Amino acid sequence: MNKTILQLEDIRKSYFLGKHELPVLKGITLNIAKNEYVALMGPSGSGKSTLMNILGCLDSPTGGRYILNGNDVSRMPDDDLAAIRNKEIGFVFQQFNLLPRLTAAENVALPLVYSGVSKKERVERAIAVLQKVHLEDRIAHKPNELSGGQCQRVAIARALINNPAIILADEPTGNLDSKTSHEIMEILGKIHDEGNTVVLVTHEEDISGFAHRVVRLKDGLIETDKINLSPTQIKQLV
Repeated sequence: MNKTILQLEDIRKSYFLGKHELPVLKGITLNIAKNEYVALMGPSGSGKSTLMNILGCLDSPTGGRYILNGNDVSRMPDDDLAAIRNKEIGFVFQQFNLLPRLTAAENVALPLVYSGVSKKERVERAIAVLQKVHLEDRIAHKPNELSGGQCQRVAIARALINNPAIILADEPTGNLDSKTSHEIMEILGKIHDEGNTVVLVTHEEDISGFAHRVVRLKDGLIETDKINLSPTQIKQLV
């Protein structure tokens, strides 16, 4: 059985407007094991964006504990949190978040700059992950020379560059057409098949269908947490 890589214990998050408290997460307890493929879903205002920010170490909870790959990140100082984030989490965003003046390879290698990796190794590793997403012929192209789907593949390659514990994909197909969306989801599926843990945040039912487990939030709480396997996958488990 795979070890728990992400553990949330009674996670709460409130925002304060003067003396008024606005609770957004009201006690989230959730375990995700290594090599799981989980979709987080919920309507606007359900708390899924806030939960995603906490999972990605972009924000800290007001209460509860968050253990990420053995590290209690619940109360870490910002500098330590940034170091953990760069090492343990690969982000894929809806907007791609690529730097327009950098080539595909330079965008992919960017997280390695902050890790102090030599330029030669950065280039080698960037080319290797771009090959994984079938963009070896676009390594010198800048974002404005790439399609939306190609930009998202560059973003996925960048997410993989540090061999993170978790790939966190926030609405990764939100800016793409249906055909390109399915191509991107197939790439994420292959990444999962190679042993990566994938957490997907989406509001699209057909996109959540690619995940093997769907956690739905409502009003700051987990409403349902269900296994979402295809008939073929179920037969393989039996």
